[in-house]
Amino acid sequence: MYSEKYTLRNVLIYGLILFFCALFVIYILFQARLLIAGPTITLFDNLENPQKDRVVLLQGTAENIVNIHLNGRQIFTDKTGYFSEALVLENGYTIANREGEDRYGRIEKKERTFVYIPQE
Repeated sequence: MYSEKYTLRNVLIYGLILFFCALFVIYILFQARLLIAGPTITLFDNLENPQKDRVVLLQGTAENIVNIHLNGRQIFTDKTGYFSEALVLENGYTIANREGEDRYGRIEKKERTFVYIPQE
């Protein structure tokens, strides 16, 4: 007997439906990648230890953030996520804490230590 179940037309229709459903799922996952990744902070680390200058310039980028703080003080980024902040070092050991928060409350923390030895 001839079966209407596996005709070329039905196979093509179901294949196209499956293809577009898979394409839709891939698109949803692609758009959700930033939500899944959470906040990220990248520091351009061109500073050496121990420091020769009392003031260092911390530069980097932040992605997927709403707020970013340096040692508890809010800092700001430009439209591309770039930030640049000066940090005054104490004699000896100093810690720079950067904390970024996204709109869902997830937090990423980065810590950088500096050693400043004054020149005699």
